[in-house]
Amino acid sequence: MARATRSTDSSKTKTPAKRKASPRSRDAKAAPARAGSKKEVAYDEKAIQTLDALEHIRLRTGMYIGRLGDGSTPIDGIYVMMKEVIDNSVDEFIMGVGKKIEIRRDGATIEVRDHGRGIPLGKVVECVSQINTGGKYNDDVFQFSVGLNGVGTKAVNALSADFEVRSFRDGRFKQASFIRGKLQKEKSGKSEEPNGTYIRFTPDPEIFGTYEWREEFIEHRLRYYAYLNSGLKLVYNKETFQSRNGLKDLLLDELGEAQPHYEIAHCSGDRFEFAFTHGHAYGESYFSFVNGQYTNDGGSHQSAFREGLLKGVNEFAKKSYAGEDVRDGIVAAIAVKLQDPVFESQTKNKLGSSDVRSWLVPVVKDKVIRWLHENQAEAKRLLEKVAMNEKVRKELSAIKTQARERAKKVAIRIPKLTDCKFHYDDPKAKLREDTTIFLTEGDSAAGVMVPTRNVLTQAIYSLKGKPLNCHGLKRDAIYKNEELYNIMRALGIEESLEGLRYNRVVLATDADVDGMHIRNLLLTFFLRYFEELVLKGHVYILETPLFRVRNKKETRYCYSDAERDRAMEELKGPEVTRFKGLGEISPKEFGQFIGEGIRLLRVSVGSMGEVEKSLDFFMGKNTPSRRDFIVDNLATDVVSGDVL
Repeated sequence: MARATRSTDSSKTKTPAKRKASPRSRDAKAAPARAGSKKEVAYDEKAIQTLDALEHIRLRTGMYIGRLGDGSTPIDGIYVMMKEVIDNSVDEFIMGVGKKIEIRRDGATIEVRDHGRGIPLGKVVECVSQINTGGKYNDDVFQFSVGLNGVGTKAVNALSADFEVRSFRDGRFKQASFIRGKLQKEKSGKSEEPNGTYIRFTPDPEIFGTYEWREEFIEHRLRYYAYLNSGLKLVYNKETFQSRNGLKDLLLDELGEAQPHYEIAHCSGDRFEFAFTHGHAYGESYFSFVNGQYTNDGGSHQSAFREGLLKGVNEFAKKSYAGEDVRDGIVAAIAVKLQDPVFESQTKNKLGSSDVRSWLVPVVKDKVIRWLHENQAEAKRLLEKVAMNEKVRKELSAIKTQARERAKKVAIRIPKLTDCKFHYDDPKAKLREDTTIFLTEGDSAAGVMVPTRNVLTQAIYSLKGKPLNCHGLKRDAIYKNEELYNIMRALGIEESLEGLRYNRVVLATDADVDGMHIRNLLLTFFLRYFEELVLKGHVYILETPLFRVRNKKETRYCYSDAERDRAMEELKGPEVTRFKGLGEISPKEFGQFIGEGIRLLRVSVGSMGEVEKSLDFFMGKNTPSRRDFIVDNLATDVVSGDVL
């Protein structure tokens, strides 16, 4: 089933106990002097600072690698750093040089060795340390590169405790080593190594604090590199990643044991590649890429694909099917190569290039029509799926109308929703990335959270009780069940994920058996009807302390038995309180747990194929295998008698 991502790897890097404050920590200490502080800071010439590029990267890391994180989610900064280095090696393959990339991890350190052309020896230091220096600006040298801004490897260098680069070209080499972006020494001479570039880096604990690499995230990223670059061989710690069928292999991997309605369609050209089929889930699921970069939030290329697919199916069928009928249940991957891609942020999660539509829509349309003509049996199954979608949509129409009328009679507002000011679906909204809705368990938990929340970005939705177990139910269950319907309305996802009102959907349930059951019921709801919400990384679980250990001098909040035991040993004469429900924590205490110190576990799915199998096992009818699993994995706390 979907799982909350949590660090498990043993090679952990910890922040030194005593160290100089990094630029990031100095910035945090300066925060109280901002607006709202009692102390007024003079705004004069002395307040104006000029930072060199290195200092700016270390001070404003989010501009270069997105979130810092601790390695517990695949979008954390350490994985972005690894990606930036590997991207350069993949660019060499795209340009027809170097079919093998070797990656190795030794503890916290990553090494990457490609067999491309190698960085020109006279510019090795500049290419990894000086902003806006590199070959990516030359269209003749790099035609379809992701890293067009000359920042990637420099940011990795600046954010590494130590960094080393070696370039091998035509029997000679150049080597340079750095510490936190500052050059330490250079070396050059003759070499018998084949051409290429070697880079080694260790993310700086001064910047990242405690972090750890997770093997599954690294391997998942390497598989994607292989799918997007047929013929490229990536070797990671002696394991090889390679693909012959590109995006078709990607979809086969994602679907796993789940059987699609028809054989995967796979089409490609010089500047594009796409694959698609229809699965058994609701909604639309896309894996979109630009020059090998995974665009998690889609963009103009994904929109163009959706439009081209609709036009192609309608022209082949000589019908005028609605877009939702053609695309409901679709699982697709689309990759394009662009010479000058325009992304909406430095982390390149969404393509903004508007000129893609003009050429991609007709290309997709023509390829889809041709594939349908060449695969008549598959075309028949596809059209049967579309016709079924249309029938279900029309049957739902009356039920939807009844649900909306019922909601209007109850209240103008959505019951049990305490909303916030800003929303994620407004691109101009301030702090839209911070918008969060907490799905809480009853009025007692909501009563604690509402007075302590950030009214600008945090909304609270209070559940009445246990939601309906919707596993195996059809889509009409949403409209017939008032609770599920109101959750969908609150999130704004009835039509599509584009209407999502909050960036983070956080399950905030009690740490007891009932709370865990409610959490699983909510996850089943999202995975059953809105799988893309989970796949896109919008669903989280709130971690709240299980224990409060305190004496007259100090109070500690503990999130595990081990933390509790350690606190009890270190504090003299402690009083221990076990929190079973969020309502047991006072509002005065609770504010810190959803404020700056909030601890969230992102819910992730290994592959789409795992979802259906896991839901059947955990949420389906009782089976001997599930009973045996529960018996084998049941643990009891002998002291308190609580089931863990």
